Amino acid sequence: MKLLEEHFKTHDYALLSGGSMMYIDAVCNGIDDIPTVDEETRTLLKKRLNEEGLEVLCEELKKLDPEHYEIVDKHNPRRVVHALEICLMTGKTYTSFRKNERKQRPFKIIKIAITRPRDILYDRINKRVDKMMEDGLLDEAKNLYDKRELNALNTVGYKEMFTYLDGVWSLEEAIERLKGNTRRYARKQLTWFKKDPNITWFEINKNTTADILNYLEEQQ
Repeated sequence: MKLLEEHFKTHDYALLSGGSMMYIDAVCNGIDDIPTVDEETRTLLKKRLNEEGLEVLCEELKKLDPEHYEIVDKHNPRRVVHALEICLMTGKTYTSFRKNERKQRPFKIIKIAITRPRDILYDRINKRVDKMMEDGLLDEAKNLYDKRELNALNTVGYKEMFTYLDGVWSLEEAIERLKGNTRRYARKQLTWFKKDPNITWFEINKNTTADILNYLEEQQ
């Protein structure tokens, strides 16, 4: 927001591009003021996750915050652990911090999304993964292997390569898992954005750049 405030002093427009759903939502609508987890709590929950497993932590979250338990991705350790960290550190439910209050922004927001037929999208994803491997994804993962516990590396791409380096999967299986998980993430992105009534959709195989520019001009 500070960056945008400075930007609009000298520019009339800003373009935010990408597929990170929660980041875009935070910029456009604001984000809940969740407390920062202290290092002691973070270390404790990391240790418990390794020793007790995700299922046990899910059950504890169910007791401490049944409302959030119902909606959290129970297969995502980061989501479960973070909610539990907040519960244990504050003595309050994670739900109590999630106000979901839409913040007013001092600028007009126009949202567009560009999509393409699903079969073409999946084919492009598969080819992109092959190109990532050609460009050295495995070597990159090897260089970061000793830092694999960092949240920033708990992402599609690194996770599959780390599992291969652990000896759990063959390289061929890791690549196929990477393709499948990327396709799955793309579906999640589409599902998330299609719930936003403020987004205008354009089909890349049907609409031209001129169509999009004309639409944007009409929104001025």
